[in-house]
Amino acid sequence: MEKMYLDPEEITEKYVEAGCKKANLPVYKMLLLGVLAGAFIGFAAEGSNMAIHTIDSVGLGKALAGALFATGLMMVVITGAELFTGNTLMVVTCLQGESKWLKVLKNWFYVYLGNFIGSMIIVFCILLSGQFDFTSGLLGGFTIKIAVYKTSLTFTKAFFMGILCNWLVCIAIWMALAAKDICGKLLAIFFPIWLFITSGFEHSVANMYYIPAGILAKFNPQWVQEAISLGVTPEKLDNLNWGTFFVNNLIPVTLGNIVGGSLFVGMIYWVSFLYEGRSMKPNIQR
Repeated sequence: MEKMYLDPEEITEKYVEAGCKKANLPVYKMLLLGVLAGAFIGFAAEGSNMAIHTIDSVGLGKALAGALFATGLMMVVITGAELFTGNTLMVVTCLQGESKWLKVLKNWFYVYLGNFIGSMIIVFCILLSGQFDFTSGLLGGFTIKIAVYKTSLTFTKAFFMGILCNWLVCIAIWMALAAKDICGKLLAIFFPIWLFITSGFEHSVANMYYIPAGILAKFNPQWVQEAISLGVTPEKLDNLNWGTFFVNNLIPVTLGNIVGGSLFVGMIYWVSFLYEGRSMKPNIQR
């Protein structure tokens, strides 16, 4: 009877092949598939906020948000969209000598840009849809509160929560690659993503929705008042802007995501399962 999953060594070998394909995508595909992935993660973020904005218990709220947020990565993996955080695993192809580092960095740049565009599309659509008016504007206030928290993190905290986040995200992708049917892939994705959101770790692409949505929600006085009622101080509101988005959150979280995915998943599994058996001579064919 044929196995319904791949062994750990087979997963590593399969990702080398998958990473090569990603590295050689045309730029327009990197961008378009990146836009889709950013939108899917944006949908997951806004849906999670909607579900938990009236829940007082932080733990229960995060647990529910995690169960919903997993849908975002499911859509990315099953539909073949390109997500920057998952693509940090592409270091495996370079370590194996099957792709050049420059091609991997090119993929990261264009996919990251596409993810940002896709996330912003969802931000503007949600703003214009009037969704933040739900519960008399409480959802808008809650969105501001989430953004304020994320831009108030220190560089060190954001960096290490970025590492922990993408360690789990890339494990989800790694395990999904082991499954040979869609049900197996969905189950492999669900639990690590549920764990990362419940733990409150930081995902750079998700934050491309969470923080810009909060920044733009500040222009609505009703939503600002709801945020204040949730405990957001005027000083913290003033600190929520595009500068703190990039400096306090996006940069350190992105760096942490790179370390979490490339080092703690990709590099460790490559060393564990492929390093001893590979030729030391590079085998770059493209």
